[in-house]
Amino acid sequence: MRKDKWILLALFLLKFSLPFLLSHPVYELHRDEFLYYEQGQHLSFGYLENPPLIGILAAISSALGGSFFWIKFWPALFGVLTLLYTLKITRELGGGFYAQVLASFGLILTAYLRIHFLFQPNFLEIFFWTLAFYFLVRYLNTENKQYLFSLAIALSFGWYSKYSVLFFIAALFLALLLTHHRQLLLSKTFWLAVLTGVVLVTPNVLWQYHHNWPLFHHMQELQETQLQHLNRLDFIKEQVLFLLPVAFLWMGGLYWLFTQKAYRLPALCFVFILLLIMMGSGKGYYTLGAYPMLVAAGAAWAERISREKRWLQPVFAGLVLLLALPFIPLLLPLQKPADMAASNQKFGVGKLGVLRWEDGQDHPLQQDFADMLGWKELAQKAEALYQQQPDSAKAATMIYCASYGLAGGIKYYAKDRSFRDKVFSENGTFLLWAPSRLFFKHLIVIDD
Repeated sequence: MRKDKWILLALFLLKFSLPFLLSHPVYELHRDEFLYYEQGQHLSFGYLENPPLIGILAAISSALGGSFFWIKFWPALFGVLTLLYTLKITRELGGGFYAQVLASFGLILTAYLRIHFLFQPNFLEIFFWTLAFYFLVRYLNTENKQYLFSLAIALSFGWYSKYSVLFFIAALFLALLLTHHRQLLLSKTFWLAVLTGVVLVTPNVLWQYHHNWPLFHHMQELQETQLQHLNRLDFIKEQVLFLLPVAFLWMGGLYWLFTQKAYRLPALCFVFILLLIMMGSGKGYYTLGAYPMLVAAGAAWAERISREKRWLQPVFAGLVLLLALPFIPLLLPLQKPADMAASNQKFGVGKLGVLRWEDGQDHPLQQDFADMLGWKELAQKAEALYQQQPDSAKAATMIYCASYGLAGGIKYYAKDRSFRDKVFSENGTFLLWAPSRLFFKHLIVIDD
């Protein structure tokens, strides 16, 4: 195997293993991960918060033992796959080995470092958006309309990952209208590809219909509880911060795509994705699926402009590393909570907005890290309280949890199956799994 391939293989291994190696062992699964893992015990064509694909992965993790590693395995694996297709896009745009290494830094040392360690639908969304961009670029390079079917299938899987793929689809149609590719709208093959995508997502749409469209109820709930604290200035700032080490790359890539008539379609698609999500009051990270394509374009652009000025290549790579290394402690929980809170205060990281929670207030720890603490202890205390009851009382006892995180965490760590089966909640998808009728004399209430 050639030396350059060994280097790329090492980068893939680094992408997979880095979060496992750096995260402090005191941190457990994230609050949301307990919900998504529990979905694997209740396979369905849909859930109240999200589409079903992550539930299928959770079921596989459960069959493999449900350990921390096997739950975290999926985001790490799809992180590697996202990197793979980012490098494929880099090659499609004319990038060589140097460009691929530079693009790898953008996927390994930025916000994706955290995304690809959390068992949440975001890692699936980012992969299928990247895959869709790859097929779009392949179509632009070959004009082979079969890639339109591949694009439709990728977007269909994107639908089964996270409904925000609608932003991508809407942006793509708007971009088509503004380029010479609008002629595709008159193509029979294009509409057959669209029909293929519609057929593929129909089972989930029917599930939505039969459950009174929970997608819209969930969006309304998000708007009332979380999105109301967002503002557009923070949204724009986050677009720079999330990929700050490679911001000059993706901006250069966007510029270069616009200068190339052949590639204005993906460039416009990105711009419309940004605008649609911002106008829809979406969170800043909703856009992360659109950036691997731009990182690929930027890496190819950087390699192109440095061919005659070779000294620029180590400068670009060094700049990325120099900017990335200080940000790693913000992306992964490297220290114990007290030490991390002290570091956050010492270095004033709150000014970057990373300590702002969904309530709009700043806290000592990043919200994601705080949501990884205390679950096992809570579950042990709840189960101990239950076990203290006489058998006659246990039979008439239920355990009510005020949130899906509490219910999921207790179910995950419960040792006694009879105790586990008595845990219920009316929060999120747990509402669908609650008994239709409850019979109890004693109720243990757990709230945070």
